[in-house]
Amino acid sequence: MVLFFGILMGAMDIAILGPAMPAIRETFGLDDRLGSWIFSVWVLANLVSVPVMTKLADRYGRKTIYLLDIALFGIGSLIVSTAPVFGVLLVGRVLQGMAAAGIFPVAAAVVGAVIPPEKRGQAFGLLGSVFGIAFIVGPIVAGLMLNLGWRWLYLANVFVAALIFVLGWKILPKTAIPGKSRLDLIGLFSLGGALLSLAYALSVFDTADVTASLTSWRIISALALSAVLFPVFIAAERKAKDPVLRLDIFRNRQVALASVNAIGAGINEAAFIFFPTLIVMAYGVSTSQAAYMLLPMMFAVAIGSPIAGRLLDKVGSKMIVLVCNTLLVLGMFGVATSPASPAVFYLGSALIGLGMAGLLGSSLSYILIHEARSSELAISQGLITLNISIGQLLSAAAVGAIAASAQDPLSGYRNAFLAIVVLTIGVTAISFLLKNKEDEHEAMKEKEASGLS
Repeated sequence: MVLFFGILMGAMDIAILGPAMPAIRETFGLDDRLGSWIFSVWVLANLVSVPVMTKLADRYGRKTIYLLDIALFGIGSLIVSTAPVFGVLLVGRVLQGMAAAGIFPVAAAVVGAVIPPEKRGQAFGLLGSVFGIAFIVGPIVAGLMLNLGWRWLYLANVFVAALIFVLGWKILPKTAIPGKSRLDLIGLFSLGGALLSLAYALSVFDTADVTASLTSWRIISALALSAVLFPVFIAAERKAKDPVLRLDIFRNRQVALASVNAIGAGINEAAFIFFPTLIVMAYGVSTSQAAYMLLPMMFAVAIGSPIAGRLLDKVGSKMIVLVCNTLLVLGMFGVATSPASPAVFYLGSALIGLGMAGLLGSSLSYILIHEARSSELAISQGLITLNISIGQLLSAAAVGAIAASAQDPLSGYRNAFLAIVVLTIGVTAISFLLKNKEDEHEAMKEKEASGLS
């Protein structure tokens, strides 16, 4: 429950931003472009910090880094809540993004280290349900607390973080596996720089003017820097005694397939950003009414995650991955064809919620926990988070570009969602290569017998 509420705090921070954004913009006199950086700097800091936080957790102790992230999140929230100017608020958002980068993967690593194999799926399912709960409860809590002022939304995080820190200090087990070699600083900085450059290029990509974006010196230079730093990272990992990420882990078919599924899940998840726009254009409702029409999907995530977790222990990861990808295909196809019928949209979005619940909440984390060494449980979970983030960034840019290029925006979104359907069908097809339940359990026993678990 300490892990659950830590993740809930981070997820609620995302859920309350939408309702709080108008008030924050009014306080600091921000236009749309400046206001978008309240979220963008969080995403950039989060993406860059994932490999750092997870590697430190494996190196110096998962309990230590989890508590550090909780404390850092509380400090960031305090800075946001008391920010006198917009620049200070962005500093607080960066600290929140850095902290959130470690909270979920490190929590998943703790589950992998201390929960018996036959109960891990159930535990992952519980943690995965947090995001559905946050996006159901978050806007309601935000609506109530905004009567006091938006700063109280972030000030409340400070007290919650303090409580979780105290409970975590007393309850969480120590799971440190100290490394004897030097920390791979070249690997950390080169990977962080490459990810930051890639994320920045995609975040400033103007989908309304693709040609201008592709010729922009900012985007070209950022992509060029990323292209230079990734080879530096690979070279550093080959020489490092204690690499940030073992490159040979990708030779493991399970890990490679889980990574592909994570990118696909991120692409589907990011499409959700455009659902309110589709709803407003298709049905002529207000933006607030559009938000309520997303509730079936959120309830599906909250309900589906624990169910998928329980089934995971019984049927194995391959079945859950295949079923969830199939749900995503059916759901996204329904949303793409939904402008003619709100009922089809409700059904499609609920199927998407169930599909996301099983993929992001449990099955992919489950695969990596059982394939990674005990000394790399946190970084393996961070790998899933990184691939999901990459999928999200790619999807946000691609969907926006496809929609902007169409003469009719509604048809543009429809075409973009249908493209995601085709891609997800491909991901589903290659997921048949995942291990069956029997092979997965046999590999788990061999790992435990060899002392790697």
